[in-house]
Amino acid sequence: MKSLWWLRNDPLAMIGLCILIVFALAAIFAAQVAPFDPTAQHLSDTLKPPSEVYRFGTDQFGRDILSRVIHGTQISLGLGSAAVVLAVAVGTTIGLTAGYVGGRVDEFIMRIIDIFFAFPPIVLAIFLMATFGPSLLNVVVVVALVTIPQFTRIARSVAISERNQDYVLAARAMGASTASVIRRHLLVNAFPPLAIQVTVLLADAILIEAALSFLGIGVRPPTPTWGGILSAGRDYVFTGFWWFTVFPGLAIFLAVFSLNVLGDGLRDFIDPTTRPRGSGD
Repeated sequence: MKSLWWLRNDPLAMIGLCILIVFALAAIFAAQVAPFDPTAQHLSDTLKPPSEVYRFGTDQFGRDILSRVIHGTQISLGLGSAAVVLAVAVGTTIGLTAGYVGGRVDEFIMRIIDIFFAFPPIVLAIFLMATFGPSLLNVVVVVALVTIPQFTRIARSVAISERNQDYVLAARAMGASTASVIRRHLLVNAFPPLAIQVTVLLADAILIEAALSFLGIGVRPPTPTWGGILSAGRDYVFTGFWWFTVFPGLAIFLAVFSLNVLGDGLRDFIDPTTRPRGSGD
């Protein structure tokens, strides 16, 4: 409980958690919170600056940017979360299996993982999206594919460090199957580092999705996405219509910031040795 109290008194972690909760609520209740239909065009109000009617201004089609940013939260958090959940499930299973079984199985799996690590994630994501084509499902699959290797390596390292421990050897001596040992013993020990990695890679997933939408190979318009709004506003950056890119860019920044600081707080909570001196129990 004392450790939990220390976490609650970590200012940055709590700020990050609060920001993330706001984004989550905005995504869940977007239809109720957004003042306008995000795809509705008001051609008489194109490129209007922020005002009492349009809090974040409007775009080149007169669409309310605040409404589009709010609905874009559904895409960024929704697709990012779905991709990370898929990556955790697949990467953890592969990594624990490779680390526990070892031998040729481990060698074969890790050589494939090394191929993925040979490419920067965003470059690999662009290549895969160009191959599969833009769609919601393809974005989820591609983002998951480029994040699976990180989870695989973490899970594998846990399996290697734990597979010769007494409790694992005892379970094997009692006739436990490989799947049972992995599920009941190794997975429990892999949870803390994987939980920390989830926050980091969810932030990366949001950035990758935004980058894909910005390049026009992610979610197809007129579905509002933060990256898509930025892409539409890039032609207006130097013409005085600053609100077009500032607000979606700020949303991306706050989402990534909140996940990173929350991940730092979670890491310190799980591993007390990383805490600064004098921070308490």
